[in-house]
Amino acid sequence: MPIPKKPKWVTFDVYGTLIDWESGVKTAFATEAKRSGFEIEDPNAVFDRFVELQHEIESGSYELYAEVLRRVAMQIAEEIKWDLEPSRAGFLPDSVLRWRPFKETNLQLGRFAKKFETGLISNIDDRLLGETRRYLPLEFGLVVTAQQVRSYKPEPAHFKEFARRVGGKKDWVHICCGYEADVLPALKAQLFCRRHQRCAQSPRSGDEPAYAPNRYNDNPLVQKTHNCWAYGMDVLDPKQLTQCVGKPVGCQLVYHQPG
Repeated sequence: MPIPKKPKWVTFDVYGTLIDWESGVKTAFATEAKRSGFEIEDPNAVFDRFVELQHEIESGSYELYAEVLRRVAMQIAEEIKWDLEPSRAGFLPDSVLRWRPFKETNLQLGRFAKKFETGLISNIDDRLLGETRRYLPLEFGLVVTAQQVRSYKPEPAHFKEFARRVGGKKDWVHICCGYEADVLPALKAQLFCRRHQRCAQSPRSGDEPAYAPNRYNDNPLVQKTHNCWAYGMDVLDPKQLTQCVGKPVGCQLVYHQPG
């Protein structure tokens, strides 16, 4: 879908797009495990499994997201041999109130709000989203949650409900992180959908190199001399780096591949 010429509404996915849920989930697991003398050996693997399991559970009969999180916590604990009592599985939904926004979130939301009507479309319970919105001072025009439509994305109910409330899908842009949970259903709904720049996961052919964003994010010189193709394909050009050294005002180089 082409971007609307004059967007009226801009909606956002919340967790992973506005809120750094990855850090929140990792911290919640590490903190609770430490309470019982257990150490999480691979936090990244735990988060990856968290994402997989929640999608599996959400694809079944609807239940509140807080319950989804409890079930995910118990399943992961079992898989990593952590003896977590069921009565303590609430640590994960309880942690949502401590999941914080990315540092640029509120600044960018403020800029959007000056030009567009804004809304939230999220796989969350109303109560848990209320906890999160304490960190998002913007007053959103419309909010659609999983609890309201009793369904989880990628099912289309969120998008259908939002379209019903605003009277159609015209002049609406959705900004998100998850490809399967947001991009695909948004495209099926014939919306323009923009993925958040922080998102690394996307459909791959299997031939791409390992995704190594820190090689770029941690080096301002690389950021100035390499384009999005180099970033995505993990290709560094030493010649361009050398050419840029010592230049006082940026690096005006001809990129080796359009980005």
